[in-house]
Amino acid sequence: MENLVRREFGLRTTYLNTSSCGVLPRRAVAAVRALTDELAAGRPGGAGEYGTVTAVRAAFARLAGTDADRVAVGGSLATAVGLVARSLPPGAEVLFPEGEFASVIMPFAARGDLKTRFVPLDGLAEGIRPGTALVAFSAAQSADGRIADLAAVRAASAAHGTRTLLDASQSAGWLPWRAGEWDFTVTVAYKFLLAPRGLSFLTVTEEAQGTLEPLFPGVFASADGALYGPPAGLATTARRFDESPAYLTFHAAAESLEVLAEAGADAVYRRVTALAGRLREGLAERGYAPLPGESAIVAVPGLADRVPELAAAGVVTSARAGNLRASFHLYNTPAHVDRLLAVLDGTAPTAPAPE
Repeated sequence: MENLVRREFGLRTTYLNTSSCGVLPRRAVAAVRALTDELAAGRPGGAGEYGTVTAVRAAFARLAGTDADRVAVGGSLATAVGLVARSLPPGAEVLFPEGEFASVIMPFAARGDLKTRFVPLDGLAEGIRPGTALVAFSAAQSADGRIADLAAVRAASAAHGTRTLLDASQSAGWLPWRAGEWDFTVTVAYKFLLAPRGLSFLTVTEEAQGTLEPLFPGVFASADGALYGPPAGLATTARRFDESPAYLTFHAAAESLEVLAEAGADAVYRRVTALAGRLREGLAERGYAPLPGESAIVAVPGLADRVPELAAAGVVTSARAGNLRASFHLYNTPAHVDRLLAVLDGTAPTAPAPE
């Protein structure tokens, strides 16, 4: 993996903020540059290659342990969640963890005719009850990186006939998973999947596909891809839920997903959780109280005000819900952990350490 990291990344800061935005691999940057240069020169093929969309769909399916026919592509998390929200009957109850990311909640709350209920994350499985139509939650919480008890939620949902919507935006790319274990999953690509903004994935089990209504079908959702009518109908796969693709993002994502595949999900998981564990241990030794767990995302309550100081020293983190939040990916090293701790100690050199 070290050779891959050296080839693909050239960090100039101690970047610990993948939870906000991932770092683009060099080959993804090159793909975008090549396409924009062709567009500026008058590219004969138009805005991009649809074959790249097919390749990205398949690459994500492999990463998520599902079939490409179960994957729809779009542009945002809220759009994908909105398809699921529109599928519920009036009065249906939707269960969320307290503090869940707003884009998971808002499409349901905005309808005005659904019952929304919130319970603590560690009581999510117990909160599922007869009559709960859907449980919607993130595998790893945005605010603090806490990981839900996925096995318990699956078991409780199955016991009560409750559908599941898993947001993998803060976990896909470092936490091994299987999308087919959930009725629906939603994932944005610009975090741990290392792509630019403008790409999201919706996975739908074969059985659950019959519950969704395509709300914005266009040429890319059609059965035959014909540009002109009369239409031949919609695709029989999850492609019927597709939005029109933003080709620049897809051309980059094809390369980014290839980098993740070369690194290997298990190797990335071991690397990032070890680094996060090193940081938690170092923080605890200094009297801080990071939230415990095995997440790649480390949250320290009460330290959000140190984020500007860290940034001035070249350590990029984020402030969320009163927490200092640091998040690790395959391009991070033990030196990055030590740099953050040194800045907090007041012992770091003024200039950022060279990478």
